[in-house]
Amino acid sequence: MAVIECVPNISEGRRQEVIDRLADSLRAVPGMRVLDVQSDATHNRSVLTLAGDAAAMTAGIPTLFEGAIAAIDLTSHTGAHPRMGAVDVTPFIPIDGVTMAECVALAKAVAQDVASRFNLPVFLYEDASSNPERKNLEDIRRGEFEGLAAKMAKPGWAPDFGPATPHPTAGASVIGARMPLIAYNINLATNRLDVARKIATAIRMSSGGLRYVKAMGIPLEDRGIVQVSMNLTNYEKTPLFRVFELVKREAERYGVSVLESEIVGLVPAAALRQSVEWYLRLEGFSADQVLENKLRSRSAE
Repeated sequence: MAVIECVPNISEGRRQEVIDRLADSLRAVPGMRVLDVQSDATHNRSVLTLAGDAAAMTAGIPTLFEGAIAAIDLTSHTGAHPRMGAVDVTPFIPIDGVTMAECVALAKAVAQDVASRFNLPVFLYEDASSNPERKNLEDIRRGEFEGLAAKMAKPGWAPDFGPATPHPTAGASVIGARMPLIAYNINLATNRLDVARKIATAIRMSSGGLRYVKAMGIPLEDRGIVQVSMNLTNYEKTPLFRVFELVKREAERYGVSVLESEIVGLVPAAALRQSVEWYLRLEGFSADQVLENKLRSRSAE
């Protein structure tokens, strides 16, 4: 059976009843599995991790859009995380028995469907986009909801599907296909936003830092600290431990320590194994040495 992962990000992280209702609407879709829901009130954002085949995604994602557009009004939305849509971004990720080309086709079909149903502008990104200037999410989302109308009026910024002006309350959405990424945040023991932003600039690929790292500095005002918020787009080539160590060293330059880090959503086991091997200096460590892996392999036999 083909397995596709989908990780929609919605611009709601405070009203639990809305988040629960949207997740329940997806659970009711045949073949759809809701693996994880993580919400953050400071970001005012929720990340849902879904799994299913193309039929489940084709039926379920428009259901999510219908509920989110009805419940989320970006004209009164505030939060630390950049956003331009009620359903801000929806990536399809090939996991098992499915190709990237099939996920690209699925992304385009779903984008066309939700644009038509809800009169919503939709931009394609990553592997689904054929425009080099509109592959990166941060480029498409720059200016956020508040600057969306002016941005869409500029040459080259007509959406791939839907109207040429934003939805009045739901903005616009970004849909695409990509390989798995890790949403990884590091919280600093300071309220100095300038430090978090300098560190983000130092480590992200777009400004000469680590390849496969996207980063920004944001305040967590309710906690009185700041965060380096990141997406790691290829954990095999830029592993978690390398990112953590570089952020820690950059923070030390400003007399700041790392308070904690967090993973948002799900993470491949291999990414965690890399960090264990590195920090513990394990030699010749194998995934077969993990008890649960051995039990699963024996059960399969």
